[in-house]
Amino acid sequence: MNKVLQRKDDFKKRRKSLEGYSDSELITYFWKLLEKVVDPLIELARTHTSPAIERSVLLRMGFSSLEAKDLVEKALNNSLIGKGAGHVVYRYSRLKNINIREAGLQLLENIGWNEVKQSFEVNYESQ
Repeated sequence: MNKVLQRKDDFKKRRKSLEGYSDSELITYFWKLLEKVVDPLIELARTHTSPAIERSVLLRMGFSSLEAKDLVEKALNNSLIGKGAGHVVYRYSRLKNINIREAGLQLLENIGWNEVKQSFEVNYESQ
């Protein structure tokens, strides 16, 4: 009843397509294949986020955990979480020509959300 699984050894057959490659060509081919594997992961990271990730970004920007939590909630409520909470704070700081800390504190006081939404061309009101 104990079946021993054996891998079909097809290495020699699969290797034939690579026989004519030099070492440098094999290295180039390897990196090309690796890019194919990694590109979808990079795209996912670029287009997807989570509240935990956004809080982490804000913590690294110098906000306390409570401030980060509230900023993320406000970004969610203003339909801006997809832009990135840290990006929202940064954008507002550039719009107002103030430092990032001051921008975040103003957003925490519900000042500036409409301006940020307009700058991202988000035209709907807070939920």
